[in-house]
Amino acid sequence: MSRKGIVVMGKLIGLIKPLLHIMLLAILLGIAGNLSAMAITILGGHGILKILNPDYGIALSTIFILLVICALLRGVLRYGEQACNHYIAFKLLAFIRHQVFAVLRRLAPAKLEGKEKGNLIALLTSDIELLEVFYAHTISPIAIGVVTSAIVSGYLATYHVLYGVLAIVSYIVIGGVFPIIISKAGREKGLIYRNSIGAMNSFLLDSLRGLTEVLQYQAGEKRRSELREKTSELEEKQWEFKRLENLTRVMNDVGVIVFSLLTLLLGSWLFEKGTVGFEGVFIPFVTIIGSFGPVIALSNLSNNLMHTLASGNRVLDLLEETPVVTEVTDKDDVIFEGAACTDVLFGYGDKQILKGFSSEFEKHKILGIHGKNGCGKSTLLKLLMRFYDVSKGAVTISKHNIRDINTDNLRKLEGYVTQETHIFNTTIAENIGMAKEGAAREEIINAAKKASLHEFILSLPDGYDTVTGELGDKLSGGERQRIGIARAFLHDSPFLLLDEPTSNLDSLNEGIILKALVDESQDKTVILVSHRESTMNIAERVLQL
Repeated sequence: MSRKGIVVMGKLIGLIKPLLHIMLLAILLGIAGNLSAMAITILGGHGILKILNPDYGIALSTIFILLVICALLRGVLRYGEQACNHYIAFKLLAFIRHQVFAVLRRLAPAKLEGKEKGNLIALLTSDIELLEVFYAHTISPIAIGVVTSAIVSGYLATYHVLYGVLAIVSYIVIGGVFPIIISKAGREKGLIYRNSIGAMNSFLLDSLRGLTEVLQYQAGEKRRSELREKTSELEEKQWEFKRLENLTRVMNDVGVIVFSLLTLLLGSWLFEKGTVGFEGVFIPFVTIIGSFGPVIALSNLSNNLMHTLASGNRVLDLLEETPVVTEVTDKDDVIFEGAACTDVLFGYGDKQILKGFSSEFEKHKILGIHGKNGCGKSTLLKLLMRFYDVSKGAVTISKHNIRDINTDNLRKLEGYVTQETHIFNTTIAENIGMAKEGAAREEIINAAKKASLHEFILSLPDGYDTVTGELGDKLSGGERQRIGIARAFLHDSPFLLLDEPTSNLDSLNEGIILKALVDESQDKTVILVSHRESTMNIAERVLQL
């Protein structure tokens, strides 16, 4: 969703409410700090007037003392402002990360199916990190620039009202009009650029994971060519931002020069009319030159703001995304007494997978589901797990529609082994033990034995404490699959859903696993999905899809 910049800013600022008092302190410190910096320039102007005219009202010693005080205040106040802003930024980034992961928990697993993982990684890392710029270097500078400019305009108006009017116009043009022009020019570019970074991350992640295949089939040159092409496209988008940054600097420099000269011309005109004296020309001119810092900071924000708002837009898209399936928490728990599908209609987008599917899954039976790829075998298990809701018809457990069963209750009733078991970069024991909170080592070992994994684990130098590596790269496909089966045994649910559980196993190990399934599933209901006819031999009934 493409939101207007002001909408994105409003939603991001809304997150500050718990830390509003610190933000107000940062703004007050920033205003005082900028006024201290401007006072140094103004006091310098008065010092020059004192040197030119010894009878000028302020003593040089007084001016010198005030200069030292303002310089020290500027440093202390600037430090305080930045400390407050960064405290807010890091607190809010931690809060946003917590929110994002909470949302991902609600959106998963449907959110992760068919999505670019690299794009999601970019959002979780660089996009959220960029919000630090917004909270630490955007919100308070806007407030500081507005308030400081108003105070300086009021001060200049004490010399003549036209000075105040001209100052207000100059601040609005440099701090408001210029950033709006630049932001409009780069708003869409910002979102495209952030999405391109996500796409690049996906490509790199895909290349790293498939490096073995790339080397084996000598596809390296093709991947390098694609990488160069994507890099060139990304560099071109980045150069567009550089051009906008350069344009911003040029516009700011020209604006400062033009409005400074206009102030000098106005002072000369007022001097000729006798409306102001020399001080009334010199001090406003010195003041205006030294007062553009806060509004230039606002103008320069437009470049970072394009990236930041694009990142904020992507983060807000995720935070506001509606889950495909809503969790249920307010129902009574049910006990497993069988399951069924009745006239189920379901598809992904316009592609229908299951059309009027019906079947009973009797208690304490092993049901085999056999069919060619794409016929809906895996989809059926996902519907039973309620990763998706059916378009029409009903999926029931114990004669309760699963839409009316508490999500936690449903997860405890079902054990699900997927085609590709995800292995975490931790020990084998911890990988198996995640299926049951607080599982004892004996329980883990017993589950591994049932999955024909125990002897292999004992052959490893560190046994059950062996670290599997990232994505389980220290294990074979069959070993990873058996860890998934061991998890299912440890989970000990009454309803087992097994999606190609032996596809990566040889005939001998498949036979051992299938025998364990028969022996350990006497009091369970099992749905066994496979394209292998040999796997179907243990099923008491086979359903052909």
